[in-house]
Amino acid sequence: MKIQREGGFLIAKIHQLAGRIFSRMLRESGIEINPAQGRIMFVLWQKDGIPINELAKKASLGKSTLTSMLDRLESSGYIKRAQRVDDRRTVLIKRTEKDRAFENLYTEVSHTMIRISYRGFKRKEIDQFEAQLRKIFNNLEQHEKGTGQMNRSRKVGAK
Repeated sequence: MKIQREGGFLIAKIHQLAGRIFSRMLRESGIEINPAQGRIMFVLWQKDGIPINELAKKASLGKSTLTSMLDRLESSGYIKRAQRVDDRRTVLIKRTEKDRAFENLYTEVSHTMIRISYRGFKRKEIDQFEAQLRKIFNNLEQHEKGTGQMNRSRKVGAK
């Protein structure tokens, strides 16, 4: 009997459902940005004033998608663009005071979402689960870069 694996399907369903719930929680908290824009802001909270290319890579967004999202964030007052002093061709994305004022609230909503998602999990289970997700992510990332090889002779879950 062939076992049907549904990890990718479940991940997609979880992503959709979590996105809807998180968007609603953000709106209810008075936060004007969506989860995808929040991902951009999260990267900037780690390192402010970074070039668009670096931001695109760290947020895992295409440059064209990122550009339109940055336009909306800038018009809403959450970010500003500035030219690098030593290389005027490079545009840096910087945080604003408006962003600094809402970072804690966004983080609080994010932590609530994490608590909802991991309800009933032990810390060790969360650590193991996230390690497995990182492994899947790394496998997919390697494959996308062309270093992952398709091995049709090995079955999923085989040792």
